[in-house]
Amino acid sequence: MRTDTGSFSSMMLTGTILLASVNVSDLLNYGLRAVVGGVVWLGFRYAADYLERKRNPK
Repeated sequence: MRTDTGSFSSMMLTGTILLASVNVSDLLNYGLRAVVGGVVWLGFRYAADYLERKRNPK
């Protein structure tokens, strides 16, 4: 009898091993910081675009 160990089961085993040591609260904290950082970057980008348009009107 031949047992087929496909790539899917290997991927599931690897994912389970990697996710076993992940702390969910750390992931949420990282996600929150990433979102806040993105909002700050977007605010600076909009401010820079506004000032550029105000300085060089067409």
